[in-house]
Amino acid sequence: MADSTSSDPRIVTEFLNGARMRMRQGRLSLKTERAYLQRMREFVEFHGGKHPSELTGEDVGAYLTHLAVDRSVAASTQNVALNALVYLYRNVLGVEMPQATGVVRAQRSKRIPCVLTQDEVRRLLEHMSGETHLMASLLYGAGLRLAECLDLRVRDLDLEKRTITVRDGKGGKDRTTMIPAKIVPALQVQMGRSKLLFDLDRRLDRPGVALPGALERKYPNAGKEWPWHWVFPAETLAADPRTSTQRRHHVHEDRLQRAVKKAAKAAGIAKPVSCHTLRHSFATHLLEQGYDIRTVQQLLGHKDVRTTMVYTQVMVRSGMKVRSPLDD
Repeated sequence: MADSTSSDPRIVTEFLNGARMRMRQGRLSLKTERAYLQRMREFVEFHGGKHPSELTGEDVGAYLTHLAVDRSVAASTQNVALNALVYLYRNVLGVEMPQATGVVRAQRSKRIPCVLTQDEVRRLLEHMSGETHLMASLLYGAGLRLAECLDLRVRDLDLEKRTITVRDGKGGKDRTTMIPAKIVPALQVQMGRSKLLFDLDRRLDRPGVALPGALERKYPNAGKEWPWHWVFPAETLAADPRTSTQRRHHVHEDRLQRAVKKAAKAAGIAKPVSCHTLRHSFATHLLEQGYDIRTVQQLLGHKDVRTTMVYTQVMVRSGMKVRSPLDD
């Protein structure tokens, strides 16, 4: 990796390739890897292609301020950029990042999450079918994030006990949540479909599914075992973005996102509905039913109960807890 100042794009590319290799050695998720590389590239290009080892704390602060002031990014985006730079200096260059100075912090928005009524959830699901209906039912019925639903493996479901183990969720935490009783038959059918694709891959001696963390090195054949297979496998094979190996992945997130948007429009729901709206609705409806906030916190996998508290504001704003004097 070059140490001298250079605006040569080949030097930048070489530098980023080295960062990518280090992140893959560290087993960062593909999503995190892409986000960090984007911010690292921006940081280098913002400073005219200078190598980060030549930059000061003022330079770091100037880039972060540029994001907040000139780009008007959200506070979370600025935090991702900061984390990317900390990783860059600490794990790629092997030094501590210079103390950022003069940083203008992006303002953290205090938005109330969009929540559907139970009738709106019913109408939404009525306009969905098949696999996407089942996935949307899990987002709402178990409070899953989109990625958590897609990442489900056979071993994560216990249909007899009606529980889901969410592994390595946000923040690297595992948790357990429920499987709604009414979708157990549909999940059994889905497992049968998944088994057909699994058996096809084994007959054709195809590579196994990708495994999390360092498990693929530790247990090289585990990806060919049924417990590790996807609950929602894709119909066709695709190249692994890390290794270029043709293997079976889970269904792409765009499929469910498009299906939810289409169903919301067909149901006449005049709200900005996304997959995450179903998770928000899960939490709010549990609180409305009288479940205590600590229980809801555990089901959602929130580290801090203050994150869960936002749903109590949704309840108040929707009139669930406060009666208008006009109604009297």
